[in-house]
Amino acid sequence: MGRHSLPDPSAPESTGARPGSSPKLSAALEQGDPHEQGDPHEQGGPPRAGGTRRRTLVIATALVVAVAAGSVVALRSDLLPFAQPCDGKSVRLRVLASPDIAPALGTVAARARENETRSDGRCLDVKVTARASYEVADSLGQRPADPGFQVWIPDSSLWVDRVGSENGTELTAVGAVASSPIALGAVPTAAKSLGWPEKTYTWSELTRTATTDDTLRLGVADPARSATGLLALARINASHAKDGKDGKGSREGGDADTRTAAAAKLLYERVADGDSQVLATLPRDGSGAEQGNPRRNQALLLSEQAAHAHNTGPVSGPDLELFYPQDGTARLDYPYTLVDDDRLSTDQTRAASRFMTLLGGAAGQRELHKRGFRDGHGKADAKVTRAAGGQDPQPYTAAPADPPSARKLQALLGMWTITVQSARIATVVDASASMGNAVPGQGGRSRMELAKNSLLQALATFTPEDEIGLWKFATHLDGDKDYLELSPTSRLGDRGEHGGTHRDELAAAFGSLAPVPNGATGLYDTTLAAYKKACGTYASGKFNSLVIVTDGANDDSSSIGLDALTGKLKKLADPKRPVPVIAIAIGPEADKSALDRIVAPTGGSAHRVNDPSQIHQVILKAIMAAGMKGPR
Repeated sequence: MGRHSLPDPSAPESTGARPGSSPKLSAALEQGDPHEQGDPHEQGGPPRAGGTRRRTLVIATALVVAVAAGSVVALRSDLLPFAQPCDGKSVRLRVLASPDIAPALGTVAARARENETRSDGRCLDVKVTARASYEVADSLGQRPADPGFQVWIPDSSLWVDRVGSENGTELTAVGAVASSPIALGAVPTAAKSLGWPEKTYTWSELTRTATTDDTLRLGVADPARSATGLLALARINASHAKDGKDGKGSREGGDADTRTAAAAKLLYERVADGDSQVLATLPRDGSGAEQGNPRRNQALLLSEQAAHAHNTGPVSGPDLELFYPQDGTARLDYPYTLVDDDRLSTDQTRAASRFMTLLGGAAGQRELHKRGFRDGHGKADAKVTRAAGGQDPQPYTAAPADPPSARKLQALLGMWTITVQSARIATVVDASASMGNAVPGQGGRSRMELAKNSLLQALATFTPEDEIGLWKFATHLDGDKDYLELSPTSRLGDRGEHGGTHRDELAAAFGSLAPVPNGATGLYDTTLAAYKKACGTYASGKFNSLVIVTDGANDDSSSIGLDALTGKLKKLADPKRPVPVIAIAIGPEADKSALDRIVAPTGGSAHRVNDPSQIHQVILKAIMAAGMKGPR
């Protein structure tokens, strides 16, 4: 499980960052700086971006903010001083940047220092630190009192969105410093076998071909830690969805999510922790021993810039040749992001503006292009593309596909999480009479109908190795017991008593769920019984969890009380054998406060949904989030 989360799919769409420019920054730009000087190529600067467009106001033609250029570049935590501060009158600004773009930023900062570029008469003193974007997002999501830096340039806006969804540090992303499309890079022998450069593929065709050829080993960076990996997964899913609409997906079986889960399972066999680690899996030279080494990948999902760095760098391995999917690629967009800009001083704001102007100017863009980046608009540079391994008729000049929504990325990341780590989950569903109530705006369908459909969607994302079971509860369903086990928690691929798989039997059990006439909500006794059994049947090496779906409050007067229940759950919870409880509260009558107390000792989470059709998305989000914390 990961520490990585994205916006709550049940919540309104969040941009994660305030759109447009910061008022302080705009004021600084309006006033200008009569003392500024520096690279003559930058004088005049690019025009300001206007309007309140999303986060990606492109800065290749100028833009609204920038970071103080200056005397220090830092790679990782090692700071490399270029020179002493300018007569003690420097304005200092700290920048954290994605490791792929940090060297280019450092060069621009060093040039600014050498040219004595100034802001309000003070030399710019920038320290650029390279740090993985997911690590920075994790930190900012916890809203540290002092982040220690004023500007952040991750490789994708999705990380900015994530911090916003977690109510983390206030961020204002104001422009795209650069961009790079995501493609499939292959060593020459593998590229030739795939028909490069003449043959083009859709995302689904490309990944299906690459993952079903035993001799073609395809690597990818972990989507939980890599924007490249997650955005590629989103394009694979979108391609599968289009295949389904066009009737091309029927031969694979299942819907788009099912086919994407199957592809993810295959990709996981060659997954690397991050973007730099996946590049290290390529052959180190052209020898037969390296090419045939089963631990070496023959192809990677990576950015054009990463392929450029590989092909033009000092490594001795074979160059990569790029396939650009014909149904639209994803794109890294490198948003220039102010960190808690309300706390920035006027000097820092103007320094930020000055540095972004340098990055958007001719010299800054030349430096970025030299290192394999496209401009913030995504316009292809033929020289960059050729060096990266692109060639006609590959559609490298095509516009990228529309970016996936934060909600879609959340669902995909949850799917990835449960796909790559087998799960053991007991699902407990409220069957009280109120589950028969109609949901407004759903054509008269009841809470139970929508809940069943959503749970079946969740079931489709699990693999044959996962173990899933089903209980229902109301009051007095089995003598004095408020609960009844409808299907044991077993491996979905196992054969059942009637010849079908456990998945088939479980789907039928879900389909049989119906509200019990006059049935009340026996929540507390059911929770305790189900948690005891989940803990007693814990499966090592799997993600173990108990999912409870209810639309009411406990109204069994003879049941255990809430205080006693939480006390028993605390005693049962074992940090070495975690079984987080994930509670889904349907509608306004569900007792969310009681569910919050129930899940707390187990390291789980409680979520309210007004529309039961959202349940499967919330479950996926909660499964991923459960890996971020242990029992409390």
